[in-house]
Amino acid sequence: MKNIFIFLTLILVSLNMNAQEKFTADRDKTTLSWLGEKVMGQHTGTVKLLSGWINWQNNMITSGEFLIDMKTIKDDENSARLEGHLKSDDFFGVDKFPVSKLVITGSESFEKGTAVVKGNLTIKETTLPVEFKATIQKSEEGIWFYSNIIVDRSKYNVRYGSGSFFSNLGNNLIYDEFKVKVNLLVKK
Repeated sequence: MKNIFIFLTLILVSLNMNAQEKFTADRDKTTLSWLGEKVMGQHTGTVKLLSGWINWQNNMITSGEFLIDMKTIKDDENSARLEGHLKSDDFFGVDKFPVSKLVITGSESFEKGTAVVKGNLTIKETTLPVEFKATIQKSEEGIWFYSNIIVDRSKYNVRYGSGSFFSNLGNNLIYDEFKVKVNLLVKK
């Protein structure tokens, strides 16, 4: 009887050690910074996380979802003109498409601190697979994930100033790829 009790205890402990845990994004501490480049320079700014969560098991993200509030797009230089243009139908059309979504489908193991994360990104009702590297740092606050995600806007029907759709743009060409620097804090 004693052996059965020990055996059952070991099974329960091992199941508990591998149990999936849900973590929720801390919207106030998470930052999403973007960089868009063009022939004659670049623009930088931020956009805010609306909500997000991940499921974590065995040092891997097993699933997750993040909603980005596209109406919060800001330019670091506080250019109302640029912000208005980014929010217009020329770019992200935030009145019609106020939320972009990243659904995480899984990751490699973060056992060594860095792993590849896979998912699907939706912008303007277009959903495409994405893959990016992320670095993890555990702290008293929770788990920090750091990443630089490169997005090809032309694949999401964001065409303004794109050499993929228009010719003879000269110095008005805006490169298709933009970068999003992610500093994400998740907590139990």
